[in-house]
Parts: sequence; C-alpha cells; structure tokens
Amino acid sequence: MEQNYFFPTDRIFGLDALRASAIVMVLLGHLTWILPQQYTTVNILLGLLGFLGVEIFFVLSGFLIGKILFRQFTDGAFTSKSVRSFLKRRWFRTLPNYFLILCVNIGIALGVIGYDIQSLWRYFFFVQNFNSQMPVFFPESWSLSVEEFAYVLLPIVLLLAVFVFRKAEKSKLFFGVIVFVFAIFISTKIYYTLTTGYNSLAEWNLYLKGVVVYRVDAIVTGVVCSWLALNKTEFWYKTRWLAAFSGICFGTFLIFGASFFGVTVDKHHFFWNVFFLPMLSVSIAAMLPLFSAWKSRPYGIGKPFTFISVISYSMYLLHYGVVMQLLHAFFLPHFGWHLTAVLYLGLTVLMSALLYRYFEKPITDLSETHRKR
Repeated sequence: MEQNYFFPTDRIFGLDALRASAIVMVLLGHLTWILPQQYTTVNILLGLLGFLGVEIFFVLSGFLIGKILFRQFTDGAFTSKSVRSFLKRRWFRTLPNYFLILCVNIGIALGVIGYDIQSLWRYFFFVQNFNSQMPVFFPESWSLSVEEFAYVLLPIVLLLAVFVFRKAEKSKLFFGVIVFVFAIFISTKIYYTLTTGYNSLAEWNLYLKGVVVYRVDAIVTGVVCSWLALNKTEFWYKTRWLAAFSGICFGTFLIFGASFFGVTVDKHHFFWNVFFLPMLSVSIAAMLPLFSAWKSRPYGIGKPFTFISVISYSMYLLHYGVVMQLLHAFFLPHFGWHLTAVLYLGLTVLMSALLYRYFEKPITDLSETHRKR
C-alpha cells in the first residue's frame, strides 16, 4: 500500500494522536462483548475507555468543523450557497462510507445472523436515536447521528443569525450563536430531568447519553474551542499546558470522584443528567490547546498514530457491527476469547485500511476535485 495514502504531510500530529487514541479506546471498550463476565473490574474499565473515546470524538469533531464554519462565516458573505458547500463537503466525507457499511450490516443481520430490524428507514436519515433510545441494530451509529445533526443544525442557525442580525460583527455573532445553541441543548437535559422518572445508570445510558436531542452540546463545546483558537490565539497557546493538566485532573476527578463520594445517578440525577456530560466535554476540550499545538510527527513512533487516525472513521464503522458481530457469532464459541480478541483488533485494522484506501479516500479525493473546479 502506498505510503502517501496513509501518511499525508498536511496534518497536525497532536490532533491525529488524539483521534487515534479515541478510536483505540472505542475498540478496547467493545472487548467487553468478548471477555468472560468474571473479569468484572477489567470489563468496567474497558467500558469506561469506550465511553471516553466517543466523548473525545465529539469534542474533536466540533473543534475541526468549527474552524471550517468560522472561516466560511467570516470570509465574505455567508449565504445558502455557503451552507450547501459546507454540507456537501462534510457529506462526501461521511455518507458514502456510512451507507456502504449500513448495507453490509443489513446483510449480516438479515442474511447471516438472522434477526429483524425495526424502523430501518430511520438509519438512512440518522434519526434512529433522535429523541428515543438507540435500537439494537447497528448500535455504534448512535454517535454518527449526533454528529450529522450538528453538521446540519449549526450552519443553518448561523445562516438565520446573519439574516436577523445583518449589521452584527461576524466573529461576535458566531460566538453568540454557538453559546445560544449550547444553552438550548443544556435546556433539553433539564427538560428530560423534569419530565422523566429514570434514575438508574442503565436508563441514563439508554435514554439520555445516547440520544441526539440531549447530546449536541458535546459537539458545540468543540466549536467554542475553535472560536477561542482562532480569536484568542495567544491565550490559547500560552495556557496549553495548564489547560491540559487542569482538564486531565478535572476529568479524572469527575469520573472517579463521583463514585468515591457517592454521587450516583439514583441519588443525584439532576447533576448526572444536566451537568456530568457537559463538564466531561469541557475537561476533554481543555486538552485541545496542547494537542493542536503539536504540529510535527515524532520520528518513528508517530507513524502508527497517523495511520490509525487516517483510517479511524472506517474503523469506527467496521469494528462492531461487522467484525465483532461475525466473530462473536461464529468464532468465539469454538476458539475462545483470547484468539477472538486478537482477530477482532487485527481484522478491524486490516479491513479499515482496505476500506479507506479503495473506497473512502477515492471518494474524498473526488469531492475535493469537484470542489476546486
């Protein structure tokens, strides 16, 4: 395989390292479906890694699209054509791979494993978990629905803001709109808390953490960071070490301190429903100044991070619904969890590299060629 496909030079290594770490955490998190149940502590820690990996993806995704949106928003007129251009570019990067693997998952579910899929049409419009729990089919797609909704919502709200506040200074208007959207999705969490009686961790995981209308603020947190990076650049750079250290300490305390001090969902559901996830997003966001300033790839050890980062989207789509499902159904019962785990990780990387090289990358290149004409 040609080196230039997997090791492009125009990338920020720190963000690649963060993205690669996130997808590895997600892969390790789903090892809980293979490991024996008696490994309770290991399974809990792996599950926590998977949870954190997705949360990192949310904030990082918001940071990257926020930079693109801000530049489009402030460079000249921001019109419906600008929105179409942004969405077309995002969708060329995300939809072909998604729909291909969705069809593969449908084939596996109906033709190989053999179970019915409820409300299949929802998956084609990313509304499978819009305001209700994620169905059992293709469960990892829940986070993609959150991201796609944010991709559509943010530029449209910005366009409306330009129409209403025509004389406003663009940079300040962008920031105001983002804060407004963030507040809306904090409000949805408050509404959820006041109108439901769900007070267990399992219910929190199903009915709030994995539902679109309660999670877009995680993406918006990254967008706020993009505004800071572009408008308060000196502050962003100078505070990078302090911010990263504070974020790690705060995030660690938030996760483990809640359990240690008895701040559980059943006793403190308002904190968990409204504040826990946004505070975790902020702790992750605090690491962005440091990682975004890490431009160059270290010699030798840096290549694996870049490689995994480049194929991370394909890895996310393939690892569970395709690789894990088939191994769990046909391999695990006969060969045990040790070999199954090795195959799961190895096949995910191999298949993802092939998917990226021969499908995802050509379509992305086609999009860029069309955009430059």
